[in-house]
Amino acid sequence: MSSARQPIRVQCVDDHAVVREGISLKINLEPDMTVVAAAATGEQAVALFTEHRPDVTLMDLQLPAMSGLEAIRAIRAIDGAARIVVLTMYSGEEDVYRALQAGAATYLLKGTLSDDLVRIVREVHAGGRPMPPDVAATLAARVPRSALTPREVEVVTLMAKGLHNKEIAALMHISHETVRIHAKNIFFKLQVPDRTAAVVDALRRGIIHMS
Repeated sequence: MSSARQPIRVQCVDDHAVVREGISLKINLEPDMTVVAAAATGEQAVALFTEHRPDVTLMDLQLPAMSGLEAIRAIRAIDGAARIVVLTMYSGEEDVYRALQAGAATYLLKGTLSDDLVRIVREVHAGGRPMPPDVAATLAARVPRSALTPREVEVVTLMAKGLHNKEIAALMHISHETVRIHAKNIFFKLQVPDRTAAVVDALRRGIIHMS
């Protein structure tokens, strides 16, 4: 059990200073918690985790360069018992699935009430994996479709930018026919009829994001 002499040591990771400061203020107001590190990038998060070994890390997914998902994997590679709580705006089913697969203990949306946040930090520190009902419902609704390959994700990402097949082929250094095959596979896996629907579905599910 935590005590005043052994507070729960927390790391906050978010690329917005105002968010980091707000979370840190809330955490530091709790008698049994203290913020030991605050990072603006995934790289900083990994370095500060290595230096401070916090009990719980609050991790945003939308970070510059190294993503929050990559940072989770890197931290878990350093310490397989690391307790990480995702705190993000991303609400797609694939976002939730990937984060939990990477080793996050739970997944919270940034609209989570501050009282719920500190409660969940305590639960995760105690070894729990509390899942908010809305996030659990999102994950339960995940359709077990064949996952897109990395190349297919790259193709649909370029589609989302408005590029045509010939332009995608040139950027990816592959043939126009190969792009056509990738597109056909994407439509089949997402169960959609065309490019527009593929992009809409990929964005909704969190397969891709528009920066």
